[in-house]
Amino acid sequence: MSKIVQTAGRNQLGSFAPDFAHYNDDVLFGENWNNSDIDLKTRCIITVVALMSSGITDDSLIYHLQNAKDHGVTKEEIAAIITHVAFYAGWPKAWAVFHLAKTVWTEETSAEDAKAAHAASMVFPIGAPNDAFAQYFTGQSYLAPVSASQVGVFNVTFEPGCRNNWHIHHADKDGGQILVCIAGRGYYQEWGKEPKEMKPGDCINIPAGVKHWHGAAPDCWFSHLAIEVPGENASNEWLEPVLEEEYAKLK
Repeated sequence: MSKIVQTAGRNQLGSFAPDFAHYNDDVLFGENWNNSDIDLKTRCIITVVALMSSGITDDSLIYHLQNAKDHGVTKEEIAAIITHVAFYAGWPKAWAVFHLAKTVWTEETSAEDAKAAHAASMVFPIGAPNDAFAQYFTGQSYLAPVSASQVGVFNVTFEPGCRNNWHIHHADKDGGQILVCIAGRGYYQEWGKEPKEMKPGDCINIPAGVKHWHGAAPDCWFSHLAIEVPGENASNEWLEPVLEEEYAKLK
């Protein structure tokens, strides 16, 4: 078990209140926090609940929220904890603590907020993780079928930095694919040509037999409708991933 070491008492009050500094650093944290009868994650949760219930939302609560995160409390867990305590300690206190918790769990919150904002920017759903084709993608993609009869239409969503491998749509006659960007920003590239930026409303027609790839910009979510053009003996050939050094040139 990791050992809690605290020096805040001596750093801030050592010369002004040495006894208090001693009790804070050596007794409260040095002894009590390191008592093994309660594991550190549980102790962190108890402390956050006690401070929230007391209405303390200053730097000390930020410290204990960060301590809770460092000892395994997830964003989902802290959200559930604060929500539960709100019914007993008060709704305004929960709002105050949530504001602080979002700054502590900022990376996870930002990623989920970005996904939610992207989903809200389009009329089609993001869909489920595109696990069936994951081996042909770099990064995480999602798939939402729009039409499975007459003409196949799928909403494909790419997280920032996600793209599919080079591939070719084959057909003896007709075939190919049409891409229509509906949200975010991405790229399309044909073999031997420069990448084309795609923004909402942009449409790309891909004839059968053309080697290409498409995916999100490095810093932006991206969604396009993939429309399967009917063809005779149509098939897809998946090829090598896009070279990292080539993708890194995109902005």
